[in-house]
Amino acid sequence: MASLKRIIITALKSISRGRSFLQALLAFWISPKSDQTKVKQTKTFQRTREEFLKEAKELLLGPIDNNLFPRDGHSWITPNNGDTSANLDDPLLLLSKKLKEQFREGLQTNPACMLPSYNHQLPGGHERGQYLAVDVGGSTLRVGLVDLKGRGTADDGDSTIVHMDNYTIERNVRLLAGADFFKWMAWKIDSFVKKAIDAGRISKDGYESGVPMPMGLAWSFPLEQTSPNGGNICPMGKSFLACDGLIGQDLGATCNKILRELQVNVEVVSIVNDSNATLLSSAYYNPSTRFGLILGTGVNIAAHLPVNLIGKSKFGARPTSWYEQASHVMVNTELGMFGRDILPLTRWDKILKAAHERPDFQPLEHLVSGYYLGEVFRIALVEAIKTTGVLGGEIPPLLLEAYSMDTETMSLMVDGLDSGGKANAVFSQLYRLPAGNPSTEDMRFMQQLAGYIAQRSASIVAASLFALWELKNGAEKSFPNELEPESPFSDETAVELKIERTAVGYTGSVLSYFPEYKETLQWYLDALMLSAGQDSNEQRIELVQAKESSLLGAAVSLAGVMEEEGRRLDEKGTA
Repeated sequence: MASLKRIIITALKSISRGRSFLQALLAFWISPKSDQTKVKQTKTFQRTREEFLKEAKELLLGPIDNNLFPRDGHSWITPNNGDTSANLDDPLLLLSKKLKEQFREGLQTNPACMLPSYNHQLPGGHERGQYLAVDVGGSTLRVGLVDLKGRGTADDGDSTIVHMDNYTIERNVRLLAGADFFKWMAWKIDSFVKKAIDAGRISKDGYESGVPMPMGLAWSFPLEQTSPNGGNICPMGKSFLACDGLIGQDLGATCNKILRELQVNVEVVSIVNDSNATLLSSAYYNPSTRFGLILGTGVNIAAHLPVNLIGKSKFGARPTSWYEQASHVMVNTELGMFGRDILPLTRWDKILKAAHERPDFQPLEHLVSGYYLGEVFRIALVEAIKTTGVLGGEIPPLLLEAYSMDTETMSLMVDGLDSGGKANAVFSQLYRLPAGNPSTEDMRFMQQLAGYIAQRSASIVAASLFALWELKNGAEKSFPNELEPESPFSDETAVELKIERTAVGYTGSVLSYFPEYKETLQWYLDALMLSAGQDSNEQRIELVQAKESSLLGAAVSLAGVMEEEGRRLDEKGTA
């Protein structure tokens, strides 16, 4: 009715201007149709999607290997056609050599990285028994009862965890200053032990006997280790205030003091860095493990290195007996701190760096870790939307917020069209896109872009591992020349030189869940071996999964310390 009235009014107005009613009526019906047939103006963009992806590939992958191609089908990488000849001009190999020199320098005097642990022995696989282990991570406190059954008797780390509790470290806990944080830890440990007693996992009579229950601690923060169960507390980062007022104080002594004050009958007997724990847990099952790799929110590598690589000042105050026993030592590299002035940065990396509160603290971590991969992808995607018309050229408001794209969502984009619509649905819901968005073309674009960023990450991690492997191998070969003829270290070094398959125990969400990341990293390791002229049939670096690595590694470390303590007591008794 309203539309008919509008027609009549419009027609009457036209009649008043000298037009007939019929002319006016025809003009009204025809003109809207004429307007609808007008060509709708469309946005114009600076370049095509193909041009953007071509540049992204050159920026992200060109500096590391200009022979790599975009993701094809289910593979990020194209093999090098079977060419096995050495390629000393390989840009990734050159980057690895630069990293090796930075690692060598860090091993001499830098107090912030390449931190030698007190543990100089890898597990023999014979360690058995039930042990209390605690893992203090960046987001979770885990307390577990670990049953070590010996090498060859368990399929994987999961089978050795007989009881475990997880406690989320919320922001309010991270902001607990000094001793308050360690009190929170002690309460959680006490709660776990009481529940384990109720479940019949721990003997109540044994726990209440007065003798403290030994505990192994995996500490996911820098630590200047001074003994098997002690080390100087260092700044923690990640918004933790637990170190406030405690910098330089002994971690083990601090924990044990608070445990006693709160009448928790537990004692810290062993402390190990989380990357070292990964190495230990893998070595417990695989005797050829010499590296531990963590790649999740952050990145780190632990390496089992000969002591001749490490400057004497790095060891701090240690008894002469330690040097008499140690030919090798586990080193927490703090890998993320390396790479300054040698890593190739794109304009998207520079935007991330410019907005970071500590832009030069962890250069390598910015390019490889789970915390930053999604942010690099977000920054590049925002530019692509503006300049190519991806997502219709309209930037979702949430996408303008820093770190609004996490790596889990990015990993779905890598799966892209292969995810059965899941990636499309998650992206559309997260960024509140209109129906029909993202389109198939949008998904294909984001799949390739995310793949390039992840591929670069895998290549840099591979270059880091290969650099450490070369550094270790070179030192192992020269070590015998520095030893006395009858040195007990000669046999240990000979064993190291005979290893054909060096295992890297790995853990972390990126390596475990990001589509094809582990396979791509392994491909790069193999490619670096070929570029360096190594025969892959004689030597190889192999990735092996280390499940529940922190808890298992803490338990293995504790078992080793207690075994050494028992041996020392036996020697005193027979003296």
